[in-house]
Amino acid sequence: MLAPFLYKNKIEAGCDEAGRGCLAGPVYASAVILPQDFKNDILNDSKQLSESKRKKLKVIIEEEALAWAVAFCTPKRIDKINILNASFEAMNKAVQQLKIQPELLLIDGNRFKTSSTIPYECIIKGDGKMASIAAASILAKTYRDEYMEKIDKEFPEYLWSKNKGYPTKAHRAAILKNGATKYHRKSFRLLPENEQRELF
Repeated sequence: MLAPFLYKNKIEAGCDEAGRGCLAGPVYASAVILPQDFKNDILNDSKQLSESKRKKLKVIIEEEALAWAVAFCTPKRIDKINILNASFEAMNKAVQQLKIQPELLLIDGNRFKTSSTIPYECIIKGDGKMASIAAASILAKTYRDEYMEKIDKEFPEYLWSKNKGYPTKAHRAAILKNGATKYHRKSFRLLPENEQRELF
């Protein structure tokens, strides 16, 4: 059972990202403030749920959250500042877009760099512990998946509607055959060490 809050008397925003380990596409992040009495039996870390459950929860979260926001950093930005900093930047952007100012940020993971004065607490595997972080993980994942399905139409040979940009065998085989696209992250190792070649 996910905990509804860390401190009962604070406005808490759960924050999480999606797409950190991908070879292509942006990294997305979300911040969500849930009402303290929010209850949902399906809500969990997005990675533990089927696509249909995530889509159902996305609608529920958007309707019932006190505030929510989604932001992203492009592959170009990821290449410039590295994926960890881009994840933090996307989370900070999501927090800035919230229509209610949180008093505490609950961050999934073990570290964070903030661009605001709002205090934060890092919670390892927080998306499986705190309802607001799980909700943020759902929004970040569903919005990113939708984006990858959209750009899949532009470059269908990379199968992004299936692999969402993650380093699957088929995705790597397509990179080897066709080279890299403008959506690929130049700073990532797109091919195994023994198959490295000029891709851009």
